[in-house]
Amino acid sequence: MRLVAVDGPSGSGKSTFAATLGGVVVPTDHFATWDDPVSWWPRLVADVLEPLWAGRPARYRRMDWSEGLPRLGEWVTVEPPDLLVVEGVSAARRSIAPKLDEAVWVELPDARERLERAVARDGEASRGHLERWQAFERGWFAVDGTRDRADRIVLTG
Repeated sequence: MRLVAVDGPSGSGKSTFAATLGGVVVPTDHFATWDDPVSWWPRLVADVLEPLWAGRPARYRRMDWSEGLPRLGEWVTVEPPDLLVVEGVSAARRSIAPKLDEAVWVELPDARERLERAVARDGEASRGHLERWQAFERGWFAVDGTRDRADRIVLTG
């Protein structure tokens, strides 16, 4: 199985780009919450990556964002694919870098435009959450050095 991570700031177009790669896409939005932006990672590794690396189907409960605030939702089963794309903020984090076949950084350079795109996608009620999220991700990316390790950088806008 090839493993590609598509990472970058929220509102940059990661989901759209990931969909062009083919393969099976697992979004980090299926795991993250406003209060837990990145520490859910062990669940993704245990429930998705480890079974798929072993050639077995993966099964996990995704976050349901339909009411604006995340809650555990439906079960998702992922059959072992030829290509798995993990897409979202922190998908190419340092801890997974050695196992990635490719790390793609997708970025819309204008932070204000990213915020407006994310609000258009998630609704005006999410603006405060998104502003806090974008402040968090700036710090996360600075410490993790995600962009600097990317194999490919895609600028959108």
